[in-house]
Parts: sequence; structure tokens; C-alpha cells
Amino acid sequence: MTDEAREIARQLLSRSGYSTVQVDDASSPTPPQRPTAPRPATPAPKVRGRGLLDHPDIVSTVAQFDGVDSMFESLGVTNPLYLEHHGKSGATIRQQGRDMINFGAFNYLGLGNDDRVAEAAKAAIDEYGTSVSASRIVSGQIPLYADFESRIANIYGVDDAVITTSGYLTNAAAVGYLLGKGDLAVCDTLVHSSIVSGTEWAGTRRITFRHNDPAALEAILKMSRNSFDRAMVILESHYSMDGDVALLPQLVEVARRYDCAVMIDEAHAFGVLGEHGHGIRDLYGLPGDAVDVWMGTMSKALGSVGGFLAGSRQLIRAFKYSAPGLSMFATAPAPASIAAASAALDVIDAEPERIARLHARARYAFDHAQRLGLRTGLAEGTPILPIIVGDTQKAVLAGVSLLEARVNVNSITYPSVPLGEERLRLFVSSEHTEQQIDTALTTVASVLDRM
Repeated sequence: MTDEAREIARQLLSRSGYSTVQVDDASSPTPPQRPTAPRPATPAPKVRGRGLLDHPDIVSTVAQFDGVDSMFESLGVTNPLYLEHHGKSGATIRQQGRDMINFGAFNYLGLGNDDRVAEAAKAAIDEYGTSVSASRIVSGQIPLYADFESRIANIYGVDDAVITTSGYLTNAAAVGYLLGKGDLAVCDTLVHSSIVSGTEWAGTRRITFRHNDPAALEAILKMSRNSFDRAMVILESHYSMDGDVALLPQLVEVARRYDCAVMIDEAHAFGVLGEHGHGIRDLYGLPGDAVDVWMGTMSKALGSVGGFLAGSRQLIRAFKYSAPGLSMFATAPAPASIAAASAALDVIDAEPERIARLHARARYAFDHAQRLGLRTGLAEGTPILPIIVGDTQKAVLAGVSLLEARVNVNSITYPSVPLGEERLRLFVSSEHTEQQIDTALTTVASVLDRM
């Protein structure tokens, strides 16, 4: 890439990513004008507010990404945003007519393109159709749902579970249902945006504590717990941007000492952590009631789509009968997605070597990144491997350069991570070979060196 092209990129990124778009305030009064014609017999229509497309967030977003599109067009390189792929998304992927090594998918166990999982989904379509066409509480219940929920409850050692159509909505709806005004959500500072959305939905007070720090959690609770009737500590078990694992036993001990409920997001942990791939409970050997709300998704290691919540009979019954966005008022998940997730559980239980291979590949990638001198941030050798770049322009252009080198690695920038923490993020799977990992990381190091 030429110096001229780099300068174009720098200017366009700066202009599109950090400039402030000024929007005229349609509600501000305008100075009176001297009339030049008789007043109309009827008053002029009252201005009721902005049009939807005048909303500042929409205007700013459109301006930002129009600038991004122009940048990539000027450079004559591929725009990595919404880049189409063809075929299945596994350890390799087909993009732009080329096969690429793929580290951009959280298909941790390769089950998203496993024939057994696909066949189970097809069989469910044959039996139940593509949709049950109703919410479960009325006429949308089928045997697949209760069977899968029972299996999830058994894995977590709790009474019951409930499945949902979306992992993001699962977090948002659960938090929004459980908490309200006058309650307190104490969140790790790096929790997923779906949890933040849930606290906003609830109208509850949200306080964050320093990432994965039991002492910081205790300091927050010591200062604020007595001001609220109910409080819930909310964590992730395997942090999606950093690849580190929650110090769950210590954090739970602090939460219980201050009479707090605990909810944990297992989206990137279920199928990944622990000897059996059953998540952070499996990793630490915890009892089922160590946590009040176990949340997980089917879209990562289970190779499907949707979410689930597990806990006590009373809690899950409340979710099923009265929680908006979960079972109430929402069409039930597609039968094929639950059948696929159930078949994926069968594979996980039947092939423990798949979990062991995932752990080995993740450790191999982490160690190789360390040998190459790459900055891996908080990573601990799990299948999420961040490579810290620390600059928006460099992170974006590195991702584009990697695409040109037939390696698919996503660049992550603000606001997904703090400014100065921009990074490349690799998802390692059990199906990646050591040679693919070597090639990808050596290419990453070479691209970053050139910058």
C-alpha cells in the first residue's frame, strides 16, 4: 500500500469516525419575519418534531459509514463490512471467489457445518415445518422444546430451563424482567452490550466494577448495596473481546456476602470451557445453585441460533409465563434450530476428544502468538485470541491486508472496545490445524510489522 493511499485512509477514517456531525435543531424557534402578504385564513400546520431520518444518531451513522465506503473505494481494496461468503463457515471460508483460512466465526467445535447436526435440522423441518407459527404459551409448543430444556437443566444441575429465539434478546429481556426502578445491577465493566440494554430496559441503576476484580466488586457493594432493596451481580464467564475467564467462585462469594443475586452469561463458554465443554460450572466444579441465572446461546459452540436461561423452577416458570420477549408474546424458536442444538449436544457428549482438541488448538495459538511477540491483552489461552493493535486505522487496514492474504480475521474498534484497545480478534476452533494457525499468526505479525 502506497504512502498516498495510507494518507487517504488516515484522513477518511479520521473524518468519518471521529468528526461531529452538526444537525439543525428543528425545535429551536426561528426569528419572526416581517409579513409581505396577508395572513392565511387558516393557521399553518404545527411542526410536531423531527423526521426519523433527521435523528442525530442516524445522521451520524450514515455520514460515518458513507465515509468508510469512500475510503475503501479510494484505496481500491475490499470493504470488510458485510462481506459476503459462500458455502459453510468453518475453519475455511469462501469469499471473493477464494478459499480463506477463517478465524472470524465462533463455530468453536465445527458443529455449525456438521452433517449430523444438519440432518437433525432437516428432519425437524419435515416433521414440524419451518415455524410453529405461534408463541409457546398458546399453540406453539412441541416436544423438541421441553426435551432440550430438560437437557440444559440437567447440565447445569438446576430445576428447569427456557429456550428463546435470540441470545441478545435473552440477556436484555431477562435483566429487564428481573430488575426495575429502585434496584441495582452491578456489572463487570466488560459485560456484553445486551446486558447493558437490559438494564436500560429495566430502568434500573447500573454500576460497573473493575474487570474481573473481586476486591473492586466488594468496594462497590460496600458503598452502595444498602441503598437498594434488590441487587444483582452480572458477569460473563468467557469474555468475548478479551478471551479471559471470570473468577467466578471469588466473585460469587463476594456477591452472596452482600445479599446479591448472580447472573452469568455463558454465550462463549458453553461447549468451550470445562473438561466436558459444559461451561464455567464444569470448569470450576460448582453446584447448580452457585448462580441464580445461567444464560447461554445456541449460536456459538452448538452451531445453531437462539438462547436459553436455566435456574430454579420458580424463576423459569416466571420467565415462561410472564416475561415479555422470552416466551410471552414471542414466536417460539424454529424447530430446526432446536433440533440442531440438541444434535450438537449429542456430539459434545459422545466426542470428548473434540473438546480436548479445541483446548489444545487454543493453547497452541496463544503460545505461538506469544513467541511472535504479538500483544495478546488479557487472553489466557482460550479459543478467543485478541491481538491488540491500539489504533483504529491500523486495525482496520490490517484486517483488509489479511483478507488480501487469504486470512479472515476481524478488526474490532471503538465502541466495541475502548479507544486505544483496538484489536484483531481470532476465534480458534477444534477444526483448525496447527499449520493454519501458524500461517494466520505469522501473516498477522508480518502485516503489523509493515505498519
